[in-house]
Amino acid sequence: MATYKNSFGFFVLPVMVLALLTLQAEGQGLKVGFYEKSCPHAEKIVTTVINEVMAVAPSLSGPLLRMHFHDCFIRGCDGSVLLDSPTNQSEKFSPPNLSLRGFNIIDRVKLALEKACPGVVSCADIVALVARDVTVATKGPFWEVETGRRDGNVSLISDPINPATGLPPFFANINLLKQSFALRGLNTKDLVVLSGGHTIGMSHCSSFDSRLYNFTGEGDTDPSMDPNYIARLKLKCKQGDQTTLAELDPGSFKTFDDSYYKLVTKRRGLLQSDAALLNDPETRAYLVQSTSHGSTFFKDFGVSMVNMGRIGVLTGSQGEVRKVCSKRN
Repeated sequence: MATYKNSFGFFVLPVMVLALLTLQAEGQGLKVGFYEKSCPHAEKIVTTVINEVMAVAPSLSGPLLRMHFHDCFIRGCDGSVLLDSPTNQSEKFSPPNLSLRGFNIIDRVKLALEKACPGVVSCADIVALVARDVTVATKGPFWEVETGRRDGNVSLISDPINPATGLPPFFANINLLKQSFALRGLNTKDLVVLSGGHTIGMSHCSSFDSRLYNFTGEGDTDPSMDPNYIARLKLKCKQGDQTTLAELDPGSFKTFDDSYYKLVTKRRGLLQSDAALLNDPETRAYLVQSTSHGSTFFKDFGVSMVNMGRIGVLTGSQGEVRKVCSKRN
């Protein structure tokens, strides 16, 4: 899901750290309707702003959904991805986060909430609510978002590329992907379901350049990718192109649907991490099921988003509620 190149490799975390991360993933202290009394119109305010944004900038749906993933996978869902740094040393300046967009939209939502209920709604909760609302705005499923997260005040540029606990890279194989999700208390079904978020959004050509031009270092293409699709992608992406964007789900990249799974089963997944879903019996079975009339993808996506939203949360008196999402109080 992340679009960057991690040169560090990937290593297994110690069992104690794994247990700690799994424990944190339970999301104690979160509940649906947390702001019912303190800011009764909070969710309505978020939805109103997002619908206004989607009406004029629908291409921000993918980046805003992805922002929640990038936030939760690093230090838990604590809004740390939003923090600025005077020396550009916070998470948002880390290589995998340089392609994130929509920080100004989070600020816009925060401004509206601060006007209605000063100092009440956390930035971490805003990111979670926005992810749900952009999904709905692109004709995807609705789910009840648990709220009550507090904002963290630690954000380090090194965390997203940490070889043990960083974001799973776009070139990850199925074992690395499963390991990365397991470290956060998520299972294989969560992995394949959340990968379906690639039904909306774009990716830089540089994220799959090697699959088209130099897969093993000998000027070859990735044999696991449909050669007709490779030919089409080469028309859009010249070798070494760092700027052009390609659709993750061609033909319906602005609509949240199950067509991503159809593409992956036809060996047309754009990223190596997409194609990797064919290399595991459980993920492959889900791909097949999701291309049939018995697809449960929409329902499953809401469940897995709730699971992800519980990773490493700060609640109660932990952390803070930022007044401005890009700055510590």
